Amino acid sequence: MNRKSKLLIMKIVSLFSVIRGYNIPIIILAQYLSAIFILAPEKKPLRVILDINLFLIVIATAITIASGYIINSFYDGKKDLINRPNKSTLDRLVSQKTKLSVYFTLNFVVSFFTIFISWRAFLYFSVYIFLIWFYSHKVKKFVIIGNLMATLMAILPFFALLLYYKNFYEVILSHATFLFLLLIIREMIKDLENIKGDLANDYKTIPILYGEKTSKKIITSLTLLTVIPVYLLIEKFEIGNMDLYFYSCLLVLILFLIKLWKSEFKEDYLMLHNLLKFLIVAGVFCIVLINPNLISNLWHKINTFF
Repeated sequence: MNRKSKLLIMKIVSLFSVIRGYNIPIIILAQYLSAIFILAPEKKPLRVILDINLFLIVIATAITIASGYIINSFYDGKKDLINRPNKSTLDRLVSQKTKLSVYFTLNFVVSFFTIFISWRAFLYFSVYIFLIWFYSHKVKKFVIIGNLMATLMAILPFFALLLYYKNFYEVILSHATFLFLLLIIREMIKDLENIKGDLANDYKTIPILYGEKTSKKIITSLTLLTVIPVYLLIEKFEIGNMDLYFYSCLLVLILFLIKLWKSEFKEDYLMLHNLLKFLIVAGVFCIVLINPNLISNLWHKINTFF
């Protein structure tokens, strides 16, 4: 393999790192499983999967999030050099000019896809793209507002599905509330993890302005609030065997709080960050526990077809 080929491969790996390509399949899976088990449980799974408009929404979401990671990396270059030196070194193999070119290309592709769905979808994703840019460029440096907007950006893809299915049941609100709380807790843990880089780049975060102890108190309060949607989901709604996931979450979150108050260093907060990420990803796969028969029936039909 010659030098040019090696450099090209390294740049592809670098771009994959910038867009966090390992997250994209999880987001796609989360949207499809949410559609099958939560948003449109009355429809046959195969019909949901073969829905071309849903496919375009999911792909548009994935591409929008990828472009969002690019613009976030563009503005966070200096901060990431301090907070994530190894990842930042890899990401910098792709020039800022290339990042912007890919960013605008991806946004054009999203616009192209969504115009085929409806003008409402086009408008929704146009606003979503703008909000991601506005967050990366301005809002993320501000205390509290930055955390709330980052969390909002993470759950907006699922609102696109809600609008598509016109489905606003209370059970969906409980799922969304639990996810919202986990995401905002994760954002606040990231603030504790990234204090050095945030301080050097004039980011106004809760740990910097009010101290780590205050930040931990807020995180503790938010963690305790997760009991409310978990109680509603287990006791008031029919979620099948997914209640096992929520019981496990409560146990893990108790251990999370114990570790939080013992944490002092970046490595400690990184472990807590990864623990929350694990809970979120595990939640995606555990959606199938709501009605495992849907998956087994779908698998049987696919095998019969082939």
